[in-house]
Amino acid sequence: MVDPATRLVQFTPMVAADVAMIAELEKVAYAHPWTAGNLLDAVHHLNHAQLLVCEPAPTDVSPWRNADGHLIIGYFVAMQAVDEVHLLNITVAPLFRRQGWAQLMLSALATWAAGRQATSLWLEVRESNHGALALYEHVGFKRVAVRKRYYPLKINQREDAVVMQLTLNP
Repeated sequence: MVDPATRLVQFTPMVAADVAMIAELEKVAYAHPWTAGNLLDAVHHLNHAQLLVCEPAPTDVSPWRNADGHLIIGYFVAMQAVDEVHLLNITVAPLFRRQGWAQLMLSALATWAAGRQATSLWLEVRESNHGALALYEHVGFKRVAVRKRYYPLKINQREDAVVMQLTLNP
């Protein structure tokens, strides 16, 4: 567990040198992870890709480090289209889940988006991901639609996505 009272936690841009490590973290975090190619595209296409990191301590057991050697707590990738921002990926490293880091990243993203004159933040989430749905609703996202058979599930099976929107204050 990273204690923000004892260590500096900061956002840093995801860069190409981080992609291999992030791709490995994706494999641990998800049954259907983003590939290194997906992540590299996100970095190169000027998406807002941020890592939440801190200085490692000798007792840290997490293997996830960025190119600068900082401990990776989590990351997100978002894309702006005119006055909307779409959250494409948000991930908290397994050792740091259920500690409030995802909420911190969502807050930072909403602040960034509002600063870029966006009026809303959008995302899709697996309908079976009850923890994420509860978090998104807790921070103010509203369910607005369902995308049928959006996510891969198992061979020849798909899962619906819940489309959610957060209205941003100007």
